[in-house]
Amino acid sequence: MSMVRELARALGALVLAGVLLVMTAAPGRAFGSARPVPGPVVRGFDPPTEDWLPGHRGVDLAATAGSPVRAAAAGRVSVAQTIAGRGVVTIVHGDLRTTYEPVRASVRVGQQVRAGDVIGTVQAGHCAGGCLHFGLKRGDQYLDPLGDEFGSSGPVRLLPASAVALARRLAAQRAAALASGDHGSGSGVLLNPVGGRISSPFGRRFHPIFHEWRLHEGVDLHASCGTPIRAAADGVVRSVSYDSSGGHRLVIAHGGGLTTHYLHAQGYNVRRGQHVRRGQVVGRVGSTGWSTGCHLHLTVKVNGRLVNPSRYL
Repeated sequence: MSMVRELARALGALVLAGVLLVMTAAPGRAFGSARPVPGPVVRGFDPPTEDWLPGHRGVDLAATAGSPVRAAAAGRVSVAQTIAGRGVVTIVHGDLRTTYEPVRASVRVGQQVRAGDVIGTVQAGHCAGGCLHFGLKRGDQYLDPLGDEFGSSGPVRLLPASAVALARRLAAQRAAALASGDHGSGSGVLLNPVGGRISSPFGRRFHPIFHEWRLHEGVDLHASCGTPIRAAADGVVRSVSYDSSGGHRLVIAHGGGLTTHYLHAQGYNVRRGQHVRRGQVVGRVGSTGWSTGCHLHLTVKVNGRLVNPSRYL
């Protein structure tokens, strides 16, 4: 796993360089480098827990009929046709694809477009006051096109091409480590969910509220209230709950019998059964339950047994 640690350090430097290049970008903008229409959100992202259940699998942006619709990022048009009486345009961006509807298309299938290129005009009928439905998918997974994982950092093109290959190799090694149960000390298998330092380590400690020696079943990570909490690895949400001790609590199941547990949040924006990606924002730091201040408590278990989270970060 020493190679994983070396790759993680190298990737961290590349990501930092990318962040410095884009840190002036406006927070909360849509996926890519261009917003399809300038109007505000009239209905947000609310995906169903199961594919067949009702939900909202994208965002609706206010726009009057006839307004130009722009490609959110560079890509290739894969759909430009009327489906069930609604004009639909879909653009492929590597392993992601964006969908725009209802749109009267001005592009054709197979056409290459750049970010900001006009791909059509808004048609009436989706919202009473007029709007564009904007969707984002990776494979069969619906993603939030206005989510923090896309809105704050801009497209990957701002990093050198070598960083993409390195990230993919590192992700493949993390996935293999999770699947095999090979979780060596300091392996980097897990992402630090808030990026903060460990303010209280795993092990026995004098409890700050009950004033007695108890086992601290995880680590406390320093972070201000409202800080985004990110999934430590790819996985499936096992439970989202609330109790008097942990406050708002989230459990995510990963490969190799490993689970991560997030406590004391303001709340979470994911649901039981939902698939999440490493680094995806799943909630916000808070101070609910038995807590003396804003922080994230992270517990890690392997096959149901407590382990020291710092071994995996």
